[in-house]
Amino acid sequence: MDTSKMKHFLLMGIVAAASAGAITTGHAAPQAHGTQEHESAQPGSDTWITTKVKADLLATKDIPGMAIKVETVNGVVSLSGDVDSKVEADKAVAVAKGIKGVSRVDNRLVVRAGK
Repeated sequence: MDTSKMKHFLLMGIVAAASAGAITTGHAAPQAHGTQEHESAQPGSDTWITTKVKADLLATKDIPGMAIKVETVNGVVSLSGDVDSKVEADKAVAVAKGIKGVSRVDNRLVVRAGK
């Protein structure tokens, strides 16, 4: 299976899983200890935003979508993880800012040393 088909199936799985959680509970999945500590006033919208940002990162060329963690609380998207360059980080932030409902992007991406 080629890479684009794998990304497509992965993307569809992410969308299905996130949608199922938002539809059945109406709330974002509980966070594990040590992760995002703030509760959202808009959990359904935040789940949709997180899913859309992650999907767009996976679909955008030259962004390591699998290496970037996305969390959303009250429309504020936090991006974390390692990228190879500032260009990749800036591109990921631009993708997130382009999603409807995003009020701000908290860029916690780390550029790997020596890249």
